Amino acid sequence: MKRTSTQARRTSKLRTPSEPWYAAGLRFECTGCGYCCSGQPGYVYVTEEEIRALADRLKMEVEEFEAQFVRELPGGEKSLVERPNGDCVFLDLYSRQCLVYEVRPRQCRSFPFWPSQLRSERDWEKVCRTCPGCGRGRLHTREEIERLAGLIDI
Repeated sequence: MKRTSTQARRTSKLRTPSEPWYAAGLRFECTGCGYCCSGQPGYVYVTEEEIRALADRLKMEVEEFEAQFVRELPGGEKSLVERPNGDCVFLDLYSRQCLVYEVRPRQCRSFPFWPSQLRSERDWEKVCRTCPGCGRGRLHTREEIERLAGLIDI
């Protein structure tokens, strides 16, 4: 069930001022729609460890994997390349499923619990309007949310 603004406000009245607005938890269950993996151009940040895991998954040498699937960003960070339409290179065009789901980067594993989407109820509600899994499904505890939010600062 999608969490409405009224439900969120009711929940927020039960918390103390020192607790985050999501202290009572948030609902999310991935629907596998591929929305978070497609659309506008952007970055999927990857670490050296994630690059190795992805290369292993695809049975490739790290150097070969990087040459084909990774781009270096200003400041030395690395991102997966994307298709010209903005879709992730690992989003299957037909099934809309992730081809490397088991070893997907921390940015993907932590969605939708990114710090930028947890700043306020308004930010979370924006995500709920675009992601069909936000506001539905399993209730994630504050601890789970904060663990996932701590994986990457975006």
